[in-house]
Amino acid sequence: MQLWVGLGNPGPQYALHRHNVGFMALDTIAEVHNFGPVQKKFQGWLQEGRIGTEKVLLLKPATFMNESGRSVGEAMRFYKLGMDALVVFHDELDLAPFKVKVKQGGGTAGHNGLRSIDKHLGPDFLRVRLGIGHPGHKDRVTGHVLGNFAKSEQDDLVDMLGAIASEAALLAKGDNVLFMNNIALRQQTAG
Repeated sequence: MQLWVGLGNPGPQYALHRHNVGFMALDTIAEVHNFGPVQKKFQGWLQEGRIGTEKVLLLKPATFMNESGRSVGEAMRFYKLGMDALVVFHDELDLAPFKVKVKQGGGTAGHNGLRSIDKHLGPDFLRVRLGIGHPGHKDRVTGHVLGNFAKSEQDDLVDMLGAIASEAALLAKGDNVLFMNNIALRQQTAG
C-alpha cells in the first residue's frame, strides 16, 4: 500500500492557487482512476483506490500547509507504513511552469508543507515536484505562490494534471524515470 499526499490549503478561496497544485494532482488522479468516495480522516480528506496493481491512498491534509506533517504522520502511523510508501505531490518554484520531476529525499527549499512533513517524519520520502516557475524576484514569491493560475495557463495546467494521472501507474510501480519521461512526451504532444 502507498500513501500519496497532495499539498495545499483547504477552502474554496485557495482552490486555484499555485500552492494547491498538489491537491489538484490528487483530484485528477482520483477521477481518472475511479477512486472511492472522500472520507474525512487523519485531519484531511482520504480516498482509497487502485492504480495499476497497487493499492493507493490519496490524502489531502486539511491542516493548512504549515501543519501538513500532522495529518501525514497520523495516516502513516495508522497504516504502519514505511517511508518508502510515501509520495508527496507539491508545488515547486525552482522548476519551470508545468514541468514534473520526481526526487527521493532532500531539503525543503523553503516549502512549509515539506518542512512540516520533514519535521514529523524525516526527509526520506519521494517527492513529485510540480513546477510553478519563479516570479523572478524573492519579494514576489508569496504573491506568486498564493496567486491563482492565470487563465492563459489553464490549458498547460490541465495537460500536466492529465499526464500525471495517465502515467500514475508507472509512479505506483516505482518507474519514476519513465513516469517523468512519459509526462514530458505527453506535454510536448499536447503543446
